[in-house]
Amino acid sequence: MTDITAGPGEKITEINADLTLISRTDGLQFGTDAYLLAAFVRRRPAQTVVDLGTGTGIVPLLLCRWNKCTASIGYEIQPDYADLARRNAELNGLADRIEIRNEDIRKIPAYTLVPPPDVVTANPPYLKADGGKINRSGRKALARHELEGGVRDFTDAAGRLLQSGGLACFVYRPDRLTELMAGCAAARLEPKRMVFIYPDAESAPSLVLLEAQKDGNPGLRVLPPLIAFTDPRDHRIYTPVYQSIYDTGNVPDEGILM
Repeated sequence: MTDITAGPGEKITEINADLTLISRTDGLQFGTDAYLLAAFVRRRPAQTVVDLGTGTGIVPLLLCRWNKCTASIGYEIQPDYADLARRNAELNGLADRIEIRNEDIRKIPAYTLVPPPDVVTANPPYLKADGGKINRSGRKALARHELEGGVRDFTDAAGRLLQSGGLACFVYRPDRLTELMAGCAAARLEPKRMVFIYPDAESAPSLVLLEAQKDGNPGLRVLPPLIAFTDPRDHRIYTPVYQSIYDTGNVPDEGILM
C-alpha cells in the first residue's frame, strides 16, 4: 500500500477481501449490494470488466482482489468520486489493473473499448428522480435517485459496450425488476441467471441479482433464494451459505437456501 491518507470529509475503513477503502462521510458507504454484485460475477481471471457508476471503485477493487478479472474500468460521472476511486486503486496496489474514467455513462459510444469488455457490472440508482425524499447530500442523491441516469441508461450503456456473447450483471430492487428486464430487452441483453436476496426467511426479497448475455438465446435460470440471516428477529448471524459468499467472494449456483 502507499502512504495515501484521507482528505477533508473522508475516512479510511478496512473492509472485506483485505481491502482498505477511502469513502466520503457525506456519501454512500460500502454496502451489501456492491459486495453481492461483485460476488455474482463469474470467476474468469483473464476477463476484463467495466463497472458503470463505480463510485468509490469498490466493485473493481473486489473483482481484482478476488482474481475475477485481469483488469477493470470504472465509469463515474462525479469528478470527486472518480478521483476517490483512482486513489482507492492506488491505495490497494491495484492502479495497474484498474482504470477510472470520469465520464457520463449515457454518452459512452458503442464499442468504444478495444477490445470490448467481457463483462459489464452496474448498480443503478434504485429510486426514481421524484421517488421519496431527496437527500441533502448531492452525492447521496445521485447514487440513490435517477438524477443523472436511470436503469434504462445503464442497460443501454451495457448493450453498447458489449459485443455478442458478453455478459452484463446488475443488482437492483425486486419491485423494479420489470423495468430492468425491459431495459435489457431493448439493449439486446437476454436474461440468463437470476437470484433473489432475502434478509431472512420471513421477509420479502430486498435485492435481485441478474446476469444477461448480449444477443443470447432465451433461457433464464432462476437460482434458489439467498437468505442472509438465520433468525428473522436477530440479524446478527449469517446463514452458512451467505457467510460463504463473504468468505469466498462467490455466489453459488445451487444449494443457497440455508
